[in-house]
Amino acid sequence: MFYRTAEGHPLPHNPFKAIVAPRPIGWVSTRGSAGDNLAPYSFFNAVADAPPQVIFSSTSTKEDRAYGKDSVAQIGETGVFCVNIVSYALRDAMNISSGALPAGEDEFAAAGLDKAECDTIDCPRVAAAPAALECRMLSMTTLKGDNNILVLGEVTGVHIDDACLKDGMIDVTSYQVLSRLGYRDYARVTEVFPLLRPGQK
Repeated sequence: MFYRTAEGHPLPHNPFKAIVAPRPIGWVSTRGSAGDNLAPYSFFNAVADAPPQVIFSSTSTKEDRAYGKDSVAQIGETGVFCVNIVSYALRDAMNISSGALPAGEDEFAAAGLDKAECDTIDCPRVAAAPAALECRMLSMTTLKGDNNILVLGEVTGVHIDDACLKDGMIDVTSYQVLSRLGYRDYARVTEVFPLLRPGQK
């Protein structure tokens, strides 16, 4: 089948996010004048490594925010955020934190999560996350469409749970990193395999 995006699709549900999958989940924590906040974003990825940089996009708004969601509003206020990596064990807490709670209501508390403090920025992080990336915002860009906002950040500090390291490398199967698919579907990484690029040994 083929469809022109401007004309819509003939399927029961939008296939776009199911095609671009799996996608890593950026579980973004922030702190602002309204308090601490935590929310997952599936439009998230690393985009450079020297210096390390990440992006995430917020694609809707809340009635109690004039611009974007709580995460975007608080990053705009403070210029910092933390990206927490989601393990399979944290799937239910992540899902709870995706709810549209009123601004100022703490998703950490709603999901029963302990906080830890970041080291390079004034921001909470998920204490039980296998890894967390402390970030300073580099830019915030309004994308085409209604309420599509892209945040670019530079990673200023990295937390890694020592239990996730094996032979000096991160073993994503040890915590079964969670990823987002389309519809209501998620996946966890339980198996990996290597591929060498041409010319590598």
